[in-house]
Amino acid sequence: MSRIDTSVNIAGVVLKNPVMTASGTFGSGEEYSEFVDLNKLGAVVTKGVANVPWPGNPTPRVAETSSGMLNAIGLQNPGMEVFIKRDIPFLKKFDTKIIVNVCGRSEEDYCQVVERLADEDVDLLEINISCPNVKEGGIAFGQDPKAVEHITSELKKRARQPIIMKLSPNVTDITVMAKAAEAGGADALSLINTLTGMKIDIHKRAFALANRTGGLSGPAIKPVAVRMVYQAANAVKLPVIGMGGIATAEDAIEFILAGATGVSVGTANFFNPTATEEVVSGIEAYMEKYGVDKITDLIGAVR
Repeated sequence: MSRIDTSVNIAGVVLKNPVMTASGTFGSGEEYSEFVDLNKLGAVVTKGVANVPWPGNPTPRVAETSSGMLNAIGLQNPGMEVFIKRDIPFLKKFDTKIIVNVCGRSEEDYCQVVERLADEDVDLLEINISCPNVKEGGIAFGQDPKAVEHITSELKKRARQPIIMKLSPNVTDITVMAKAAEAGGADALSLINTLTGMKIDIHKRAFALANRTGGLSGPAIKPVAVRMVYQAANAVKLPVIGMGGIATAEDAIEFILAGATGVSVGTANFFNPTATEEVVSGIEAYMEKYGVDKITDLIGAVR
């Protein structure tokens, strides 16, 4: 049998396989490089990068929940200049694609980062539009379709790399947001970001997170994520990167069958640092078992 082909094409960028890291769960790769061979991954998606350093939220900012976790890290990051000097050179040592996650509190913030990265040797930009828009009183860009379309089109004017719009699940209809991003010129979509949740410590009679609310991630959200990926993939003509509770190859294949071209492993990295590599080998084993020559034959195979 000929060697199976696990490569996928996302906006003209060919990844050796569909498996990547979910932003905010893998740093920028260095912390995990002693556990995972980054050369085996389709791409590394970095932690969110802003135009200036962000301190993040006060602690406590992580809490465990049933089959998942809540986080209110607040996109703590050292800013784009440190990222460019320190993290890009590290990632360039490996045979993997580099996807930079971009965050901002205003349209100007996002534009600054995208313009600064234009001449850097990175492959794709993932735009986190779940950040609160300070100009709009704190509502996330990703919760208003007009804002999604507008910021997408503004970034497309400035970006040298293809852009992936990362959609928030905290909306009434995910297809409206997917179509808005497509209308704005997005090259790809990624979803889902975390669901808003809350935990209360009944003994202290206090919120478990200093921020009160946080983003719920992990296996608990997977059925919601699969449903939204299926809906988005069938609503637009863009490649979709699926995420939300992927811990095993079986989870990843479920997203691919639902319509995802790529998959991101997030919370699983915390309880199993080698999860990404295991997902890669598990997908290959599945393809061998079922005689699937090309992984592209599995994308959206369930209708």
